[in-house]
Amino acid sequence: MPPRTTDSTPERPDDDRAPSTDPEPEITGEREDGARSDSAPEPGVDQRAAAVRRAADGGRRWRALHLAGCAVLLAVAVTGGAIAVGGVQDRGAGVDAVSAAGALSPGDLARGDLDAGIASLQKHLRAQPKDYGSWATLGVAYVEQARTKGDPSRYPQAQRALKRSLGLEPGNDQALAGQAALAAARHDFPGALTHADRALKQNPYNERALCTRIDALVELGRYDDAAKAADIADDRRPGIPVFTRYAYVHELRGDVRTAREVLERALSSAHAPADVAYVATALGQLAWNQGEYKRALGHYARALAADDAYLPALEGRARAQAASGDRKAAVRGLEQVVARFPLPGPLVALGELYEDRGADGDRAKAGDQYALVDAWTALARAGGGANTDLETALAAADHGDKKEALRAARAEWDRRHSVHTADALAWALHVNGRDEEALPYARRATATGYRNAVFLYHRGVIERATGDERGARSHLKAALDLNPGFSPLGAREVRTALKDLEGNR
Repeated sequence: MPPRTTDSTPERPDDDRAPSTDPEPEITGEREDGARSDSAPEPGVDQRAAAVRRAADGGRRWRALHLAGCAVLLAVAVTGGAIAVGGVQDRGAGVDAVSAAGALSPGDLARGDLDAGIASLQKHLRAQPKDYGSWATLGVAYVEQARTKGDPSRYPQAQRALKRSLGLEPGNDQALAGQAALAAARHDFPGALTHADRALKQNPYNERALCTRIDALVELGRYDDAAKAADIADDRRPGIPVFTRYAYVHELRGDVRTAREVLERALSSAHAPADVAYVATALGQLAWNQGEYKRALGHYARALAADDAYLPALEGRARAQAASGDRKAAVRGLEQVVARFPLPGPLVALGELYEDRGADGDRAKAGDQYALVDAWTALARAGGGANTDLETALAAADHGDKKEALRAARAEWDRRHSVHTADALAWALHVNGRDEEALPYARRATATGYRNAVFLYHRGVIERATGDERGARSHLKAALDLNPGFSPLGAREVRTALKDLEGNR
C-alpha cells in the first residue's frame, strides 16, 4: 500500500487527446529516438537492483549529492537497466501495502505469467494495432509489471498504451480505469479518483475502477467515503480484489475481526496461485499487526507455497521471524529480498536488524541500506514520475536528513490527510524538536481506531516529550501489548522509556 517538490510531482496521466493512429513505435523493436522498445529483452531483476546500488555509489555518500549528481547517476542506472521502484499505493512501506494492494483482476492475461502475457499482447497488437481493448490491457499490465518487478520505466509505457487506447476509442472505460490505476501507482490519488469516476460513469461495473476508487479515497484519508465505495463495489462486483479492499477499510477503523473474516472468505474462494499468495499475505500482514506471529508465519507459508517468489510474502515472513526471535533467518530473508528488489520497506527493516545486532561493521552495513533508500527515491521520481515523499519522510526521520524528512512530510500532508501521512508528519516534527506541533497529528493518526504499534509508539514518545507522562505510559505500553516486535529499535526505545517513566512515579 508503496510513489512529490517540483521534480517529484507525478506526471498526470490525464491527457486524453488522441495520439497519432500510425503504428505504435513502442512495440516494433526500436523507437525513433533510439531508445529501447517495449518488446526489447527486459533487463533482469538483478540488473535493476545493481542499478540502484550503483546510484547509491558508496551508500552514505549519496546524501551529499545534489540534483546534478542525481541526474548523472540516473542516466547510468537507466542505461544499465530499469530502475527499482515499488509499492504502489501507500499503506506505509513495503509489506504494509499488501492488504489493499492492487493485483490484476480475475481473467486478466488469462491469469498466466505476466511477462508472457505482455509479450503475447505486444505480438497481437503488431497484427491488430487498432484493438483498443488490448491497448488498455497492455497499459494495465505495464502498471502491474512496475509494481511486481520494481520497474518504473513501465509507467510512461503504460501511459502511452492507455492514451493509444483512448485515441482509438475515446472514453472507453477500460483505458480510463487503467489511467486510474496508473495514477494510483504513481501516488497521484486525486488523479486516480478523477479517472476512476470517469470510468464508472461509462461502466458502473468496471472492477478495476471500483477498486481504484476505494484505494484513492483511503489514501486521501476519506475513510467514510471509502467505506461507502467498498459497499458499492461489493454489491456490484464481489470478488477477491474488492474483498481485500473491503477488509482493509475495516482494519483502518479498528475492526480487525471483520477484516479477518472477509479475508478468510476470500482465501477460501481463491484458486489461482496469484490470488492465494495475494490474500494469504494480506492475512499474514493483518496477523503480524496484531502481534500474532505464529499465525502470520502460517499465512506467509501458504502464500509462498502458492508462489515461492512473491516478494510481499518473503518480506512479511522475514519480519515475523524477526519478531519471533529468529533474527538470523530474518536477516537472511531480507538480504535475499533486497538483493533483488532494493525497496524502502525491506531496506529499512534490514538496516534496523543490522543496527540491533551490533556486530563489527553492522552499523556501516545499516548505513548502506539507508543510503540505498535515498537512491531509490531519487531514481523513482525521475524514472517513473512516481511520488516518493512519504517514503522519504519515513526513512529520513529515523535514518537520514531530519530537515528533509519534515519537508517531505509537509509536502505529503498538503496532498492528502490519511492516518499514515498524519503519523509521518507527527514523527518528522518530533525529530526536529517540534513536539507541541507534532502532538495533534499523532492524535489524528490514532483517531480512527487503526491498530498500529508504530503509530502508538510515535504518539507515546511525543506525549512524553510534551510532559504528558500518563498518556505516554498508556500508548507506549499499548504499542508493546499490541505488537512487541514491531521494530527492533523502536521496541527497544519503548522499553527504555517505560522503565524511565516507572522510575519517575
